[in-house]
Amino acid sequence: MMRSHKLALHIADASWGEIRRQLTCKTDWNGKELVIIDRFFPSSQTCGYCGYCGYRNKEAKDLSVRLWECPECGALHDRDINAAQNILKEGLRKRTPAT
Repeated sequence: MMRSHKLALHIADASWGEIRRQLTCKTDWNGKELVIIDRFFPSSQTCGYCGYCGYRNKEAKDLSVRLWECPECGALHDRDINAAQNILKEGLRKRTPAT
C-alpha cells in the first residue's frame, strides 16, 4: 500500500499518529513524560560534538552522505549517531524548565 502514491501519505501519517498515541498512553500509564521535538529539527545537520561551535549546515546533505566533518571544529560525524545525540540534547533541553 505504501507504493501507491495516493495512499502512501495517509498510511504513513496514520502509522506515526498511532505510534505517538501508544507512546503517550504508555508514558501516562507509567507516570513518565513524553517529550516531542519538532519534526523539522535539523538533527543530522548540526554539529553535536563539542556543543560549543553550534555549526548548522544550511543546505541539506544527500542521504547517501553518511559521514561529514564539521568545518568549524573539525569533528568527524556519523550522520545517524550525530542525529541521535542531537535529538537527545534537544529533548532534554525542551524538558528542562528555563531558569
